[in-house]
Amino acid sequence: MAPDPQCTAVAAAKQKSGTPIGLSYAAIAAKIGSTEQHVIDICTSAKQPTAAEFEALAKALGITSPLPSNTSHTAQSA
Repeated sequence: MAPDPQCTAVAAAKQKSGTPIGLSYAAIAAKIGSTEQHVIDICTSAKQPTAAEFEALAKALGITSPLPSNTSHTAQSA
């Protein structure tokens, strides 16, 4: 079983994807053109996403609210 995301907004978006079991990491990865493991790493804070990955994840999950200002929601520096 994949670990739970660190971000509560991601966790909520995964659960309300329209299916009884929610949206899987694999499905999110397919939506953003990445690998399942990379999405897991980003969502569990094992890796820091780029700004483009943040945007792609938010779009894939239907998250429209601004990102909180904390270390879990910081993109890699360019």
